[in-house]
Amino acid sequence: MHVRTGSVSDLPAAMSLLDDAVAWLASQGRTGQWGEAPFSSVEARVEQIRTMLSERTARIAETDGQVVGVCVLADEPLPYVDPAPIPELYLQLLVTDRARSGSGIGRTLVDDAVEIARQRGVAQMRLDCYAGDDQALIRTYEGFGFALERRFTVDTGQPEPWPGAILRLQI
Repeated sequence: MHVRTGSVSDLPAAMSLLDDAVAWLASQGRTGQWGEAPFSSVEARVEQIRTMLSERTARIAETDGQVVGVCVLADEPLPYVDPAPIPELYLQLLVTDRARSGSGIGRTLVDDAVEIARQRGVAQMRLDCYAGDDQALIRTYEGFGFALERRFTVDTGQPEPWPGAILRLQI
């Protein structure tokens, strides 16, 4: 597996990975994170990912020339998360090929992000993630060394607020 710098030219591959992730979650009845509609069918989501790939640090995992994972890093969190009181690297997106689950793609991208954080001299990395259903996503990030910092909710206009968690990794 090779990790390289990404760009907006990786948008089709990123959308494909996100669409596959949504379909996989929906097949398990776990629609609370991203719903059931493919990411690529919602223009606001496409624009969000396009912006991430063009304005932030995008890292792309490839195997045999095929994109198998996307990680996006930023100096600041998404708008619904309070900034940290110290410099940090914020993991804004991590998605991997569902067909290769368990093959170490996520770990490779997180390790790459930690190395970038070290190069930048920051003391921590944080991320936010979906904290509903069975908490599997939180456990996944804890397996990468992140610790739960706090839980929060986001009012999305739906009957129930979106449950989230912020996790932190000391560098």
